[in-house]
Amino acid sequence: MRSFWKELPILVVIALALALLIKTFLVQAFSIPSDSMQDTLQRGDRVLVDKLTPWFGSEPERGEVVVFHDPGGWLGESQTKSSGPVAEGIQKALSFIGLMPSAEEKDLIKRVIAVGGDTVSCKRGGKVMVNGKPLDEPYIFPGNTPCDEKPFGPIKVPDGRIWVMGDHRQDSLDSRYHQNLNDGTVSVDDVVGRAIVIAWPINRWTTLSVPSTFDQPGLSAAAAVAPSALGFAGALPIVLWRRRRLIAKVRTEAENRPERLTADC
Repeated sequence: MRSFWKELPILVVIALALALLIKTFLVQAFSIPSDSMQDTLQRGDRVLVDKLTPWFGSEPERGEVVVFHDPGGWLGESQTKSSGPVAEGIQKALSFIGLMPSAEEKDLIKRVIAVGGDTVSCKRGGKVMVNGKPLDEPYIFPGNTPCDEKPFGPIKVPDGRIWVMGDHRQDSLDSRYHQNLNDGTVSVDDVVGRAIVIAWPINRWTTLSVPSTFDQPGLSAAAAVAPSALGFAGALPIVLWRRRRLIAKVRTEAENRPERLTADC
């Protein structure tokens, strides 16, 4: 039996390896640095982000809160304040294993409003429209409007990209303000993962579920087309089969009654 002090370094190495594995492939903690997602998220909240499902080909869906890398210039030129070599070393070590956000990484957190293939728009005084369906958005910061300060669209979101907006509409430089770059859309390849729970502070612990407005019938353009397409695909073989039977029947009658057919002609 080894003594505790001899086993301690091994346990520390195993714990760090497991933490690194979890941070890389499973879950990572992120800190909320701004007010752009109020009241859903407050400045200083810690959220846990699911990084596993994207490995299996899952893409962001409407209504999800996602973390993504800066697509290019969204954050601007932010100046980082030096906190001293010791503090910086501790932060780098903790961020390496996923216990703190990295000071070098430029990530944003917003809500997915539309996905590839959707058409999204919003007029002053109106609601956000996705594929012609208005969204009921109870998560918007109290006193804000859906888009009065920055109307947009209609915009067709390309495949493999998403349209994102902050819940605090009047304090969020989201897709609306970056339409000069890919019409304001974000590549799904830049998405780190979905924020699934507020982990800190304890009194704010809650899951980040998808609002019910994104489940309304007909919201998905693909879903609206699918039933008619499936119906056509199912009916086509039946129509062709009946047509062949009718042709065969006519030919049989023609062979059995050639004189009458000639007279009719």
